[in-house]
Amino acid sequence: MIKAPEGAARYTAAVEITGEGRNGGVVRAMDGRLEHRLAVPKELGGVGGATNPEQLFAAGWGGCFLTALRAAAAQRGIRPTGSEITVEVTLHHGEDGDLSLSAVLTPRLSGVDQQTAEELAAIAHRNCPYSRATRGNISVVVNACAM
Repeated sequence: MIKAPEGAARYTAAVEITGEGRNGGVVRAMDGRLEHRLAVPKELGGVGGATNPEQLFAAGWGGCFLTALRAAAAQRGIRPTGSEITVEVTLHHGEDGDLSLSAVLTPRLSGVDQQTAEELAAIAHRNCPYSRATRGNISVVVNACAM
């Protein structure tokens, strides 16, 4: 039995996926604010033309990570003049047939030096729930950049 995390629940995202999942399914948020058709990317032999689970995961992780990065800066009295992030989530197909993920996160901060950008990214990577959920489970590289 899986034990629920400690602490009071603050928010639960609920989605429903119909059809064949990543192969032509549709993902819908229960609150009606998200609806996307899913497709296997052309690079994997699919038809493409729609989003896929890896893109949605990268989007969620990037939004969460950037929020954690900005919070780390605010806690230290640092005010970056700008921030952005690129998140690359790669689906790997092992020789044994198993599928796995890896990720490269490239947060960019303006108005800070390189060392500060790296320190804030390290704090964000410790605190971001997506980073914590994947820690030890997939290969993750964080390449912070001062702009």
